[in-house]
Amino acid sequence: MSKADEIILIGGSAGSYNLIVAIIESLPSYFIYAIVVIIHRNPKFVTRIEDTLAARLHRPIIQAGDKTNISKNMIYFAVPGYHLLVEPDRTFSLDISEQIQFSRPSIDVLFETAAEIYGKRCSAFLLSGANKDGTDGIRIVQKMGGKAFVQSPEEARMRTMPESAIRANQEINIFTDQEIISYFRDLK
Repeated sequence: MSKADEIILIGGSAGSYNLIVAIIESLPSYFIYAIVVIIHRNPKFVTRIEDTLAARLHRPIIQAGDKTNISKNMIYFAVPGYHLLVEPDRTFSLDISEQIQFSRPSIDVLFETAAEIYGKRCSAFLLSGANKDGTDGIRIVQKMGGKAFVQSPEEARMRTMPESAIRANQEINIFTDQEIISYFRDLK
């Protein structure tokens, strides 16, 4: 598989799972992007979200491992308990540094490292969640020329993450759930 020249990041926490499933369901059969998803999950509990969704949706969905190439038409999920970083050679690395915003993996860490590597070829979506993780990462995505989107707080089950990002980033795109799903449905 060839490495992706463009990347789309999705970060969410409490209340984001159903929208993430709807996003994946809406994707066209082939797209040129790599899509990377972080959901805050407790590493003490074994979940196989990737396997379940891959089987149910017939999509290439895997956990992002250390030194995994970032490829087109792939959907990667962050591993619970590890920060997920994007490296200059367009691979992932895993890190066990301290939690950020009470979270590991941190949405901020993924968004910031991906924005530094992909620049204007990076898009980031911040969804429902109960802390401020993602706020700084969205700012860096915008600063590096990428596109930043936040789920409308009115539609988020937990408004804290979207509201924090909106307060801290004045020129951010606020999308309804349907607008987010349409964005992904129209990918090429």
